[in-house]
Amino acid sequence: MTTIHVNEIALGVESFGDDDAPLVLLAGSTTMLSWPDALCERLSAGGRRVVRYDLRDSGESTTTDPLAPAYTLRDLAADAAALAHALGDGPAHLAGIGVGGMVAQVAVLDHPGAFSALTLVGTRPVAPGPPDDDLPDHDQATMSRLFSRPLPDWADREAVVEFAAAGAGILGDDPLAARAVAARVWDRTPSTAPAVQMANQLGMVFSRLDCTPRWRERLPGIEVPTLVVHGRHDRFFPVGNGEALAREIPGARLLVLEKAATAIPNAAAGEVAEAMLTLG
Repeated sequence: MTTIHVNEIALGVESFGDDDAPLVLLAGSTTMLSWPDALCERLSAGGRRVVRYDLRDSGESTTTDPLAPAYTLRDLAADAAALAHALGDGPAHLAGIGVGGMVAQVAVLDHPGAFSALTLVGTRPVAPGPPDDDLPDHDQATMSRLFSRPLPDWADREAVVEFAAAGAGILGDDPLAARAVAARVWDRTPSTAPAVQMANQLGMVFSRLDCTPRWRERLPGIEVPTLVVHGRHDRFFPVGNGEALAREIPGARLLVLEKAATAIPNAAAGEVAEAMLTLG
């Protein structure tokens, strides 16, 4: 892992594969560890240079104040384009997961020359907050269980890890995998300050980020090959959101993971990698 400076900030990155291979750039949600090692390794074995990175105010990227971000969604999209340029001479295959998928949509719309393909995983075509009337909202029973729990002591690594594992169980993800990822996120968070630890684990930045103006109406203007991946049992962004993305982006392919929820299970890494590799 290292950092790369773009747009007057540092972005934490980790690379897999040959530096001269075609680039696949993975935008985290919000840390790079949203992307499983197994998928990164499958993509690199398929002849790609894979770079996953932390968004601002997460992981090893520049962290200032996650509770009051002084930048917008479009700044995060510009970071993706600048990072793609810094890493290679040609356009990159950009992939975003969760809120990182929102970054990826805007990046391809605002900086089309920087990207050759787009993959969107477990995301939706509108910003955090109430969705459009035709899009399914978070499963309310699940959200009630998820957010009614007392928060852990963010300075207590074991408490944070157990909190993440329990949350994964509520969402339908693998608690053991979530526990391992949460421990890695905690270990590489640059500060033990509770607000920073909480932001890294929960992606708190996006609840306060300026995501205007809307971009959904621009989706028919995306011209690069696009893959939309969504878990059938996703209770946070139900699968209808992925279906809407696939309908509205010309020529997009929808891959529904029948045994997945919000995270990409290791068992699905090969299927997702194969689909991504077909895009270029």
